[in-house]
Amino acid sequence: MRKILLFAVFTVFSLSAAQSQELRFGAKAGVNVAFLGGDLGIAELSSRTSFHIGGLVEIPLSEKFSLQPELLYSSEGYDQWILFFSTTEVELDYLRVPILAKYYIINGLSVEAGPNLGLLIAANRDGEDAKDHFKGFDAQLAMGAAYRLDFGLFFSLRYNLGLVNILDQTDSNGDNLKAQSNVFQISAGYSF
Repeated sequence: MRKILLFAVFTVFSLSAAQSQELRFGAKAGVNVAFLGGDLGIAELSSRTSFHIGGLVEIPLSEKFSLQPELLYSSEGYDQWILFFSTTEVELDYLRVPILAKYYIINGLSVEAGPNLGLLIAANRDGEDAKDHFKGFDAQLAMGAAYRLDFGLFFSLRYNLGLVNILDQTDSNGDNLKAQSNVFQISAGYSF
């Protein structure tokens, strides 16, 4: 899976070099509201609010269509309530590479969609290392919209739908637990 991520990064930089005179570089940051889709047994799950930060390159392919690869640090995870008495905070930190197809509906307003690949760089449960309980690779489908002002400031909303099981855990019966990481993102940034 790491080979897929490296291939995606290599492809992005190759396309960047080929279109360098028309590229739009940018930086962005924002809020993540992350939660798991799936089931963790008797525990009740709730969302975790955190952040993302990183850079992007927009590569115009036509007047209305662009390719936008990004490189993001994304803090995700979930809160787990056990028997209504205690909560466990699970922090999952990913290096993410979304590769989005972008279509401009009108000047400045675009819709975007594409794969969002992630490499787990840290996992903590209540401050203790929990990386052994999670898989090292994640894949999501990113869908959203963005609006860019003429001077470069932009805002975006995105939903990242988890496609693969991120858990490397079993329940008390020895069955594999399955859950997908889903994230709602609100971002602001600047491109030039």
